[in-house]
Amino acid sequence: MIEKKKYDLEDRTFNFAKNVRRFVQKLPHSILLRDDISQLIRSSGSIGANYIEANESLGKKDFSMRIKICRKEAKETVYWLKLFSEQKLSTVIENDRVLLEDEASQLMHIFGAIVSKVS
Repeated sequence: MIEKKKYDLEDRTFNFAKNVRRFVQKLPHSILLRDDISQLIRSSGSIGANYIEANESLGKKDFSMRIKICRKEAKETVYWLKLFSEQKLSTVIENDRVLLEDEASQLMHIFGAIVSKVS
């Protein structure tokens, strides 16, 4: 009997942060984008880091706070990705940006649902 593997949110957030870093490597290098890229990298990585912290929480309140931070960081990541839509990006890079924005939105909704359940 083959057991279906449950999708791991830690893996999903890790892969998301990794994909954001791959996306950033494709972006044109400019002084104008440097700070936005830095903020995008920080917020995307913070989603998974805070989820790991939530899983090691000291109680329900701590867990809820950490999950709210995950949701906040996902929302911030959507913001930074939307800002990149204002750039004249190649079609391939823009398609990657849209996929990442969608994933960040999905993560935001997932963490919002978790907050609702534990509150």
